[in-house]
Amino acid sequence: MTACPVCTAPSRAPFLSRNPVPVHQNLLVRNEADARALNRGRLTLHACAQCGFVFNADFDPQLLTYGAAYENTQSCSPAFEAYVEELARHVVDERGVRGSRIIEIGCGKGAFLRALVRRDPGNQGIGFDPSYVGPDADLDGRVRFDRRFYDESCANLQADAVVCRHVIEHIHDPVGLLRGIRATLGDGAARIFFETPCVEWILAHEVIWDFFYEHCSYFSTGSLTTAFTRAGFAVESVRHTFGGQYLWIEAQPAPVPPPSRADAGEIPSLAARFAHVEAAHVTALRERLERLAVEGPVAMWGAAAKGVTLANLVDPDRRLITCIVDLNPNKQGGCLPGTGHPIVAPLELPSWKIRTAVVTNPNYLEENAGLLRQASLDVRLVDLMQPDEADAHTH
Repeated sequence: MTACPVCTAPSRAPFLSRNPVPVHQNLLVRNEADARALNRGRLTLHACAQCGFVFNADFDPQLLTYGAAYENTQSCSPAFEAYVEELARHVVDERGVRGSRIIEIGCGKGAFLRALVRRDPGNQGIGFDPSYVGPDADLDGRVRFDRRFYDESCANLQADAVVCRHVIEHIHDPVGLLRGIRATLGDGAARIFFETPCVEWILAHEVIWDFFYEHCSYFSTGSLTTAFTRAGFAVESVRHTFGGQYLWIEAQPAPVPPPSRADAGEIPSLAARFAHVEAAHVTALRERLERLAVEGPVAMWGAAAKGVTLANLVDPDRRLITCIVDLNPNKQGGCLPGTGHPIVAPLELPSWKIRTAVVTNPNYLEENAGLLRQASLDVRLVDLMQPDEADAHTH
């Protein structure tokens, strides 16, 4: 019996088990041997029947290293950069975070924090992240960066707003993380803004490449609300963003802990259906890639977590996918964690004689198509979330 990390209810059996899997999806690796020799772990996902939280019961944080070689930057994509700017506009213009001291926990390379500070001349920001690479200060000193984890020793910083995007899913005790943040804030009026992947979207769309080791905690609207409530926050709103793929929650410290009402919603039934279809989806994807490869070499677009997971699931021996294409220059010239597929720039596709590029995230389909048109590259794009008969998106 395994206890849910959010609501402590017992969970009897996992709905998904994969072993072994690469523990890192976003590590920069420079050669095939190192890529294939990376640490591996067990993915054993449970879906809590009481609150809907999905978690890896076999997660071991000691297997992971978040340092300078960790590369999760998405700002190389104009589509994602536009999304980040819109999110910053929402926080500053619609939620009134002006003249504020902003703390970002897990700031990455600092793109979102800079966007928040640039948007209002009175804003200042401090970003915490051990993987941060860049200057210690920016924007005339209004933004500072600290290469460490945020913890209770930071209580003296007195934040007006705390932002944390795509961090909580990496934490195996999310309520503990939130309680630690709550303790640093006292009973002040700080605004809290978190973003994390939406497990409802993953399960409902049966996206088998969206479950991976780095993410040990997956939230639904209900379980995210439960986690924040149990940690001493009053939840103002939870909404879907980025085409439904993410959840965005806004909250404030509650002087008195509000009552917690766990609601699993449809998560248990969605997880049960996912368990039933996952193996068939893996087989179908392999067969689909085999059919595409008959027409010529196949690339996969995206060397981030989705692409790494899919390649390790369906092409661990590099028989079906020739290379991985990615816009991030830091990843180009490297190898995909776990499999060792070479990572190339879009303009290198002709030298690999690529005929088809499969896309794992439909949010980038039009951007990728535009890049191919602009470069006059004759490469067919295939959205893997669409059925086979949709394989006619040619450029």
